[in-house]
Amino acid sequence: MHPFTNEFIAGQRLMVGFDGTGFNDDLKFLIGTLKVGGLILFSRNLGTPDQIRQLCHDCQACAGKVGLPPLFIAIDQEGGPVARLKPPFTQFAGNPAMKRPEDAVYFARVTAMELKHLGVNMNMAPVLDIAPDGVDSIMAGRAFGSDPSWVSSMGMTVINHLQQRGIMAVAKHFPGIGRTVLDSHLALPDLKVDAKALTDVDLVPFQSAIQGKVAGIMLSHIRYTGIDPVWPASLSPAITVDLLRRKMAYDGVVMTDDLDMGAIKPSHDIDTAIDQILRADVDIALICHKGPDIEAACEKIRRSLVDDPHLRRKGQHSVERILQLKRTYLKGGWEKRYGVPAEV
Repeated sequence: MHPFTNEFIAGQRLMVGFDGTGFNDDLKFLIGTLKVGGLILFSRNLGTPDQIRQLCHDCQACAGKVGLPPLFIAIDQEGGPVARLKPPFTQFAGNPAMKRPEDAVYFARVTAMELKHLGVNMNMAPVLDIAPDGVDSIMAGRAFGSDPSWVSSMGMTVINHLQQRGIMAVAKHFPGIGRTVLDSHLALPDLKVDAKALTDVDLVPFQSAIQGKVAGIMLSHIRYTGIDPVWPASLSPAITVDLLRRKMAYDGVVMTDDLDMGAIKPSHDIDTAIDQILRADVDIALICHKGPDIEAACEKIRRSLVDDPHLRRKGQHSVERILQLKRTYLKGGWEKRYGVPAEV
């Protein structure tokens, strides 16, 4: 097992947002000083294709210059209401409009080609939430539909065709938010659903994604009161350790949804959130907006690694999972520097 430094472990477990459309001092600090493992792009970072390509290139060049592995560079490009890239990039109507498997193939192939051309290597898609009939689901405009088999099939088509073309897919929002009617961007929804309904319906597409070796899984900011009455899924050991890792046998990269969302803030400060993430075997904390929480999160992870040998072992395994994913998708001669993990 490679003896990673605490600073390296802490940084690699962060995926962060930033302001601006060009490489700047903030990015130099995030990459060079905090050693973040990933960036996520939003409309505020996106202009012309040439500008986006240059931004991604400069960020990766900085990572290489300071001796880091390549960055995850992620974007939400689902199509429909959640598509960060605007014209001249191809515009899609979204998952509910996909009526045939060929629609999903076309979406994934075109999206992968456009993202790869820009230097973006991870898409926060597909949505695998199931929007039940007769429920005013918050995901109705983003989900493939209400049938678990159809959602599984369409989701796997997107995952396969993205990943075959070098774009990591991230299935979301585990263990499924299609039953919710409250927007977790604004507040923390509670969802009371029995384990059988969850297993028979909501978890079906995620189980398919796990079997299909999806690159990553994003956790929801929903509190599933029948599983964990205290913590939302993104901060819950019962969801990640017991359900996702043990019961469903997923050993890939797990990340939170944005910790800046209203479901987390202001109820949980960043130290509390990070403490739960570390205990829950969540690999990557996603913080989408510039601010003091990014540096505070990095410092909290670093301190925890020093203070708690158990969390350091868990942190080591998280970074091994992250590096294994980077080895698979982000070739470039950096791999020997970080060794081959003895176990992942």
